[in-house]
Amino acid sequence: MAAVATSIPQGKTDILTYHQVPETKYELDWADLVTLDLSQFDEPGGKQRLAAQLFEAIQKIGFFYIINFGLTQEQVDRQFAIGKEVFQLPTEEKLKYRADLENGGYNGYKPLGLRQVKPGVYDNTEIYNIPKFIPAFERPHPEVINENRSEIEAFARHINDNIVGKLLVLFAIILELPEDYFLRRHRYEEKSDCHLRYMKYHRRTEEQNRVLDNVWVKGHTDFGSLTLLFRQPVSALQVRTPEGQWKWVKPYPQSITVNLADSLEFLTNGFLKSSIHRVVAPPPDQADIDRLGVLYFVRPEDSLELRPVVSDVLERLGYNKTTDGSAVGITAGEWVKARVARGVAKDKPRSDVSEQEIIGGKAAKYYD
Repeated sequence: MAAVATSIPQGKTDILTYHQVPETKYELDWADLVTLDLSQFDEPGGKQRLAAQLFEAIQKIGFFYIINFGLTQEQVDRQFAIGKEVFQLPTEEKLKYRADLENGGYNGYKPLGLRQVKPGVYDNTEIYNIPKFIPAFERPHPEVINENRSEIEAFARHINDNIVGKLLVLFAIILELPEDYFLRRHRYEEKSDCHLRYMKYHRRTEEQNRVLDNVWVKGHTDFGSLTLLFRQPVSALQVRTPEGQWKWVKPYPQSITVNLADSLEFLTNGFLKSSIHRVVAPPPDQADIDRLGVLYFVRPEDSLELRPVVSDVLERLGYNKTTDGSAVGITAGEWVKARVARGVAKDKPRSDVSEQEIIGGKAAKYYD
């Protein structure tokens, strides 16, 4: 049975409905990903079935799809429409809301071309991050955000309460922990760097793609617990398999693509692996299209120390020993802020970086 969609108040109605572009007609080397149907979650035995399915998925690759998550395509497309409006604002207007990236602040606007990806070639992304709707994160926003605040907030809170919350329960079940174990470390009202993101990859020329070997963003892992990507029809996302191969992530209809991130890897001593992924030039029939995205980033509470959990499952599988990959002594907030700040460091082009020290002797790796 499909999940019943949440009622979300619609904001300013004169924003045109966003029309998703056609998928590529090229048959690419697609990754074989598991699909979780969240409408099963509240059925008898549903959580246990989904947890078993998720356990199988993370053995192969830390990416999976979810469907029937309680939002209609129209509600999702409204967020694409709002994001499009944000990026159409004049540059001087957007810069009023610039994120304090150099000091680890990620909320607000990230301008185009801030990072050097190869000598003389800069990134092609604009980002607007909206933090949790709690008093600690009140901040100015462009008028298009303010006019649609109630709709954006309802959308973000649905993701937190009805999508993320269920996934965190499934991970607890997998680890044979109390079902609310991760929920109690990802409380919405507490400070953390969870955020809704509008993101735009500007199209590149053939010459730029040639210089970049068609790689727009090197292989990397994400900072927090989970990343949720609402269906993005412009094919550009690739995931790295355990064998080191790059596979394309197909835009599955009415789905969210989910990947695991650093914090869950730290908290499970490497059992839940932070997924390595990259962004490449789209296939030829989508090469002239800007790639607009709507994402939600899930991060633990800032104060949580990234110390491995005590779990019988980790004990049985041999993930109970602290390793060199441990982040003991580092909090989730410290890790995120340090990674953000290092991400805009001007020392080297990203193409020349394979490993970058972040904090406390811990490093982030990048992959070709």
